[in-house]
Amino acid sequence: SNSSANCWSCLHPVNMFNSYNVKFYHSKAFTSPYPGSCVERSQVPEDKVDWLIEWKDYNPVEYTAMSVLAGPNWADPQINDKGFSPKFNERDGEVERRSLNGLYVVESGRPRNPSGRTGLTGRGLLGRWGPNHAADPVVTRWKRDGSGNKVAHPVTGKNILQFVAIKRRDCGEWAIPGGMVDPGEKISATLKREFEEEALNSLQKSPEERAELEKQLHKLFSQEHFVVYRGYVDDPRNTDNAWMETEAVNYHDETGETMDNLPLEAGDDAGIVKWVDISEKLKLYASHSYFIKLVTEKRGAHWSEDPGPECCE
Repeated sequence: SNSSANCWSCLHPVNMFNSYNVKFYHSKAFTSPYPGSCVERSQVPEDKVDWLIEWKDYNPVEYTAMSVLAGPNWADPQINDKGFSPKFNERDGEVERRSLNGLYVVESGRPRNPSGRTGLTGRGLLGRWGPNHAADPVVTRWKRDGSGNKVAHPVTGKNILQFVAIKRRDCGEWAIPGGMVDPGEKISATLKREFEEEALNSLQKSPEERAELEKQLHKLFSQEHFVVYRGYVDDPRNTDNAWMETEAVNYHDETGETMDNLPLEAGDDAGIVKWVDISEKLKLYASHSYFIKLVTEKRGAHWSEDPGPECCE
């Protein structure tokens, strides 16, 4: 219905078919020119996004960034390179080529974006053909006053939740401090590593300081946590043959004591890092606002002053 479509438009549209069995078309994956380039995507009308709709004249632009073609260790070779025969839809040596959304189609040796046409073939800025896996650790605590009491929102009466946010160097947007999963790495290890590198600047710390950080973080990351979202991400870097997927996980410091012992310091891809009060007013990178909203629902925290009908529940 139209009302549900309007309800979704307030969020970054993202494919929710693994969570809600409803398919929403991507929108950020139509970003043109393609990030970091002058390459314009071919226009894709809304009624031609789905691969099931026949479109004989579809003639997308082919683009893979020079940084990817240079062959860094995080990138695949080109499809027709000698000796490169990737095993799509399975674990391929150390590289995870399975999608969190199930099987994807492989056509003429190339994986096909499960969310539809994007107006661009090749890999763009993404290293892998098919799914490119990321992990997003959402680290939260309750906002507290000088006496250590939880702070409630004056309108809703719900307690205010805070999360660790970074300001990305590449686009200046606020985001969850996440990153790519290394080959052979467990998601849990990626979540912890990315948080250390981006929010605690662990790469610049001495071995002693790093050991202390590890101890504190182990406490936080080994306690109960919940998976906020797993699946396809509507991302401006996506193409017809390469796309982003993520696992967003919430680690909540109920008393605030663990995080009090961890000094936030921007590192790696982050320009600034700080605790941010959560509300619907937040404007975040990619689909991060949606992940944060799910966390507030799970924790019973404040999100919106508008008592209107809740969507997505």
